[in-house]
Amino acid sequence: MANSAAAPGGVRIVVAGDRGTGKSSLIVTAAADTFPTNVPPLLPPTRLPDDKYPDRIPVTIVDTSSSLENRGKLAEELKLADAVVLTYACDQPVTLDRLSTFWLPELRRLEVKVPVLLVGCKLDLRDEQYKLSLEQVMSPIMQQFREIETCIECSSIKHIQIREVFYYAQKAVLHPTAPLFDQEAQTLKPRCVRALKRIFILCDQDRDGALNDAELNDFQVKCFNAPLQPYEIMRVKCVVQEQLPEGVNDHGLTLTGFLFLHAVFIEKGSLETTWTVLRKFGYNNDIRLRDDQLPPPIDRAIDQSVELTSEAVEFLKGIFLMFDIDGDGALKPAELEDLFSTAPESPWDEAPYKDAAEKTALGGLSLDGFLSAGKSISELLLLWALMTLLDPIRSVENLIYIGYAGDPSSAIHITWKRHFARRKQQSDRTVFQCLVLGPKKAGKSALLNSFIGRPFSGIYTSTTDERYTVNVVDQPGGTNKTLVLREIPEDGVQKLLPKKDFLAACDIAVFLHDSSDESSWKRATELLVEVASHGEATGYEVPCLIVAAKDDLDPFPTGIHDSTRVSQDMGIDAPIPLSTKLEDFNNVFRRIVTAAERPHLSIPETEAGRSRKQYHKLINRSLMFVSGEEQRGRGGEREKERREERRAPPVPPLPPIVVASPIVAAAPIVAAAAPIVAAPRSPASSGPILMAPSPPVLLLPPPSSFFSFSSSPNSSQIRASEFELRIRVKK
Repeated sequence: MANSAAAPGGVRIVVAGDRGTGKSSLIVTAAADTFPTNVPPLLPPTRLPDDKYPDRIPVTIVDTSSSLENRGKLAEELKLADAVVLTYACDQPVTLDRLSTFWLPELRRLEVKVPVLLVGCKLDLRDEQYKLSLEQVMSPIMQQFREIETCIECSSIKHIQIREVFYYAQKAVLHPTAPLFDQEAQTLKPRCVRALKRIFILCDQDRDGALNDAELNDFQVKCFNAPLQPYEIMRVKCVVQEQLPEGVNDHGLTLTGFLFLHAVFIEKGSLETTWTVLRKFGYNNDIRLRDDQLPPPIDRAIDQSVELTSEAVEFLKGIFLMFDIDGDGALKPAELEDLFSTAPESPWDEAPYKDAAEKTALGGLSLDGFLSAGKSISELLLLWALMTLLDPIRSVENLIYIGYAGDPSSAIHITWKRHFARRKQQSDRTVFQCLVLGPKKAGKSALLNSFIGRPFSGIYTSTTDERYTVNVVDQPGGTNKTLVLREIPEDGVQKLLPKKDFLAACDIAVFLHDSSDESSWKRATELLVEVASHGEATGYEVPCLIVAAKDDLDPFPTGIHDSTRVSQDMGIDAPIPLSTKLEDFNNVFRRIVTAAERPHLSIPETEAGRSRKQYHKLINRSLMFVSGEEQRGRGGEREKERREERRAPPVPPLPPIVVASPIVAAAPIVAAAAPIVAAPRSPASSGPILMAPSPPVLLLPPPSSFFSFSSSPNSSQIRASEFELRIRVKK
């Protein structure tokens, strides 16, 4: 339904309800403007004329059967609907009761989330003694089922409100009430207010907090392709000022007045006015920016990450300073709300961003929390870096909501593939994702809490869902990197291992164990082997580190020896001891980033992986040996042929040819000294082999037809022609 307003196929309305409630008669009368005398049990899809309603959007009405044998087909049609019309018979109260006991719950069971209209047919047959109004009958049902858009009664035979039924159905699709207006509270919904506020700010060119006459006229032309006359602008402002004095000031129409106007339009049923404005500024029916307002799907490999560009970072730094009204270097909750007041909602209010970054004692977001604080001017945004890493399109969407005016694609860039980074033996990333794995009670959550400055708590709370924290890590040389820690519960690892790309998105994995508990160590080792094996099998190997947590406790007897042996056997660094309780972190976060920056190192190797590599090396060596032997064999045969040619006796010179003919032979012509001919290069030699010059050959004019040569030409001339070698003439 969300895109039906723009769909070229038009609006699809499905009519459903109990048998005998007047479904087919309603459809035929709406399409033909005449009541049918004979109605078939089930009508084919019926298309109304395009000019039936002002929007000129094609409307297709689909009839359905309520019989048990057609329930499957009914469910299919309902799921394809843009709007659903549920009918009941005004003269049969039981069919009205069935709406709330069967039909509306059935729509919810099928997860049909489209506008619903309740239509009472056969109004002409209702008992004249019936005293309840439509509002009295429908209010309880509408309170229970908020998806109901409109309730209406009609009569096909009397042609009462037949046209209106499908007009309201179409309107419910093109201009739905639910996203804009709270019927119970009689107010604009928060997301509608936020979108209209953004539109107001975009139209307020001089940034004085009000739309002057010129700005109002520009807004009118953009949305409705028609200018406002001066008296019309004056009239609008007067209407607002009468009802809401603060809606107009000396500069023009204020934001309060702008919102008031739209509330009036909606209350009067002119929802198309507000929807036209929203759609002109790129919003869809969910009051979010349409896909054509956002960057296209990002073409990247699964092991490539996305980061903000310096242009986007500079914009966000400026935004932070703009909304830090009191200049205390922190955005308080009210200031944060103001920052995202033009977005559908604040992205930081939900997982995984909620509580992912450091906050001030008063609950505000500090500059260190909002920005990846450090000495470098090109600091990264922490929470925005996390959102860009996990959901780059949503990151750009929120940038646009808060005022980013550049090309959306210029706000993000894609990093190298990880296997390419391994070949380069370095990483181009500034944001690294680290998996934090380990058994229960190993100290994973304590590590994440300490990373964002939260105090140690001795109370154990089991982590059931994945969790993220993000902070900046100062590196040697004054560079800063953003590190994202992703905690995965022990049970969650088994759910992720079957996925081939489980490790593709991360840069490093850290395995924690309780250094005082031998069973914790054994389980951490098992997880390390499982993850390393997964990387070897899929090609997504990642650097790994072992962290011995709770170093303030005595280690189990063989703890140090066992952990050292395992790290040596698997070819990774020795375990890093730390104690979050004593705040002794042993530079663990810096060491994590350092290992991530060197993607070719610290990659664990299992026994199976080592055997597999040795097997492949053996196969490769065997293939190379066979290939070399074949080449040497072919080379030896060629060399043998060359030696035999060199040992062959020279071809004797041709004797002078005496021509037996009455014609006197011309004097013989003696050829010049034969040139030195270069034979083919020997594989072992460094230059051509020089052959001795052949004896002179007597040449005669072209022989007559009665004789022919019986001798072969000089062999050195054959070799020179055969190998096309350069002839050097010895002077």
